[in-house]
Amino acid sequence: MLFDPRPKNSRKDLFDREEELEELKKAVRRYPIVLLLGIRRVGKSSLLKVALNELENGIYIDVRELYFSSGGWITVDSLTNALERALNSLKPSFRRKITEALRSVKGVTVAGVTLKFESRVSLPDVLNALNDVGVIMAFDEAQYLRYYGARGGKEFLAMVAYAYDNLENMRFVFSGSEVGSLHDFLGTANYDSPLYGRVYGEITVKPFSRELSREFFRRGFEEAGMKVEEKLIERTVELLDGIPGWLVEFGYNYIETRDFDRAMESVILKAEKFMEGELRELARRSERYILILKAIAMGFDRWELIKDYLEARSGKIPNPRLANLLRNLEKMSWIRKVYRDGTKRYEIVDPVVARILRKFSRQAGL
Repeated sequence: MLFDPRPKNSRKDLFDREEELEELKKAVRRYPIVLLLGIRRVGKSSLLKVALNELENGIYIDVRELYFSSGGWITVDSLTNALERALNSLKPSFRRKITEALRSVKGVTVAGVTLKFESRVSLPDVLNALNDVGVIMAFDEAQYLRYYGARGGKEFLAMVAYAYDNLENMRFVFSGSEVGSLHDFLGTANYDSPLYGRVYGEITVKPFSRELSREFFRRGFEEAGMKVEEKLIERTVELLDGIPGWLVEFGYNYIETRDFDRAMESVILKAEKFMEGELRELARRSERYILILKAIAMGFDRWELIKDYLEARSGKIPNPRLANLLRNLEKMSWIRKVYRDGTKRYEIVDPVVARILRKFSRQAGL
């Protein structure tokens, strides 16, 4: 069902992602490391899960969930527990191969087709055993792996580098919505990174075009047995642009309520909850990130206007510091540069996020 808000697991539930799906599967067969990139709510998780289901030998780990559930710092034990859960969720036919491969690994207990990892288990030993079977390890929102261990994720990258060089049947997929941050974390162009110089595949998942968004709504409402006016579809696309996660959320709620305003409000409330943790994480790094986002959302979108907005609320800020903050927000895919009338401006990538930030700013009187 197109308007089912849960991540998709089957090809038949994807809309217009055939090309990206085949490209992802082809890349996984060809490269030891594949990056799956795209902004938040664009459908990366669904695409990744469908690909793993069709390839049948994939392990899925949501790193963002792991990060938040472990208190903001990912330990060896928390990653090991996540891997154990992922392996035990595989289809029984493939899990039997996994359990046989891991049976002799120290620290692994096998009961039927169920695995149990003890705290002393070695992840490199696990990877060596999994190589005999041929496994894809997929990490969703992988930029959060920079919070793994005590060295900014370097221990994790060293393990991946070892697998890249020595375990020819292992594959890694790193999905991320903070595109620049993920590139920086992996560091394939950084001499100091364990993955320096490694070749990888890259697929970018883009939002739907306006026409595709309209067709998505037509198809989804038709699937639900509803006929809606084109002006309602047009109005919704205008507000939500082409980000599938929000289109699905609106379609699901409109079917339930048959009311445009209530359905749109449900989207905004869901988005607020979705953004809560991420905005809190941004604020933890610097409160000025939030102020910059609010400034841009409110229309203060040129360098000098952003600077004036910040300085009125948080004191003087040197130009190099502001440049660094803006660059980081771009790397994290919160904002992008655009040029209008020959002038460089900044805009929030996700129109729903922009709307939420405007709402927060009005409520705070900023």
